[in-house]
Amino acid sequence: METEPLPASPTLAASQEAAATPSPAAAETAFPSPPPAPAVRETRRLTVEWPPFVRAGDADVVRLTLEVDEGGRVTPTAEYAGHAVSGETVVIPDVFATHTVLAEARLDLAGLQVSPQGLTTEALLPGRSVTFYWSVRPREVGHYRGTVWLFLRFIPLAGGADSRSALAAMPIEIEAVSFFGLRAEPARWLGTAGAFVGSVLGFPFFEDLLRALFKRSRRKRRGKKNRPAL
Repeated sequence: METEPLPASPTLAASQEAAATPSPAAAETAFPSPPPAPAVRETRRLTVEWPPFVRAGDADVVRLTLEVDEGGRVTPTAEYAGHAVSGETVVIPDVFATHTVLAEARLDLAGLQVSPQGLTTEALLPGRSVTFYWSVRPREVGHYRGTVWLFLRFIPLAGGADSRSALAAMPIEIEAVSFFGLRAEPARWLGTAGAFVGSVLGFPFFEDLLRALFKRSRRKRRGKKNRPAL
């Protein structure tokens, strides 16, 4: 005798259907969305130029340049004769499509007059170089050590909080010297006086003038000797 199968319970059927149909959370876990593509990075050359020697009281220039160097062909070159140059390669994220990128630089050099002081800001654009200049003036003779800082600040174009990160810190050293123990201003006056005397001595008529004065002096002395006594 055959037994007919019992009808399925509505509660059991509902539980089986629910188990067979994946929930939205399970479907999302099983098929995750791809992560965003990483930002393309841009290779740049960072160059610092400074005077290794400065006469006390005189002013000189410190330069910082951040330029594109995709092929690694940029060679640090001094703009001013006698300056020292240091360079390194840095990599920055290419987020110019979504952020305003600012380059901020500061020169810390205790004991010297530095202008401008504090942070100096320049807009960093794709494929464009930025350059910062400082004027430095040592008051006294001595050895001075400092650091050139470079920061990047990212401001989202869609709004929101900006972020800031240090890109490089490059040390420099400057020796403030004197000219025969003189500061810059007396040394300049001495140099001007020496140049004037040298130019006068170089005139063609100066030797003739000295010869004429010497002859006149000799004639006066002879005249005094030959004058009869009263």
